[in-house]
Amino acid sequence: MNTISAPHASYAKVIDVSKRVRWEIERDVIRGRHFDYTRTFLPDGLSLVSELQFLSAPDQRLLSQIQGRTYAYIFGLVERFIAAKEMELGREHQFGDQVALEALVRMTEEEIKHQEMFRRLEQTMAADMPAGYVQTAEPNAVARAVLAAPTWSVLALTLDIELFTQAHYRASIQPHAHICPLWKDVFLFHWKEESQHAILDEIELVTENAKLTPAERDAAVDGLIALVGAVDGILQSQAKADADYFISIAGRSFSEAEVEQVHAGVLKAYRWQYIVSGVIEPRFHKVLFSLIDDRQAARIQEALEPLTYAVPHQPAPLPMAA
Repeated sequence: MNTISAPHASYAKVIDVSKRVRWEIERDVIRGRHFDYTRTFLPDGLSLVSELQFLSAPDQRLLSQIQGRTYAYIFGLVERFIAAKEMELGREHQFGDQVALEALVRMTEEEIKHQEMFRRLEQTMAADMPAGYVQTAEPNAVARAVLAAPTWSVLALTLDIELFTQAHYRASIQPHAHICPLWKDVFLFHWKEESQHAILDEIELVTENAKLTPAERDAAVDGLIALVGAVDGILQSQAKADADYFISIAGRSFSEAEVEQVHAGVLKAYRWQYIVSGVIEPRFHKVLFSLIDDRQAARIQEALEPLTYAVPHQPAPLPMAA
């Protein structure tokens, strides 16, 4: 298959699958249900709450619910810039491959739908949970900052997000029957569409990579490193806010050492969820490092080194995305 027809066929396949898995928020996902606060939201393979051994089972459940709330918020946050970038990429196809255009338009519409779903979930959780939860980053400000980076950098970050979304669901969320059924279904249906988005992200990243001069690619690698640093800044702020919120609503007192451990544990969990688990996801690792040279790879690895501690004590294997 030649280099022109291969992407065209992939775009067509994405459209076909997108039509078959398409879902609606209320009809298919929410179905009139509410969150079950007697259950865990984010499973331990992602929340790492079991590493805080001084927490009781109810404490661990509450912290998993707070992290689950943030998990939904962060995905809604990143999908703001992903949708905007996909709209931009679609315009490049508007007078060319109409199958590619349709695939990217469908992806954009699905990402906008996901944002709506996560907004609705936040409204529900805000009504159900005690006051004091804080979202520390504003979606439009984050989107504008991300979209100022080179397209290659944004696409690499986007592919990373789409792939770790799948890895999280398959390795940690899907296997657990005890987590809140509504929360689990949210990420089941989210996964169904993100699986197709990752295919498009990879096509667009490889296409963009082929356009770059060596100097441009070198700058784009720096752009990706800067974006990961910005993500970590968001995670540090949100982890502090979430740890403070947990301590304020847990209904018991904590020692100074325990407070420090909660803060460190939440930050470790967020770095695992949103950075480290993505970097080591097999498909992302394979794609990214096939596009850059050894010197650029070393720069990325050096930048990530301070975060590599953030893995579970007994990490579940991350499956390669299909």
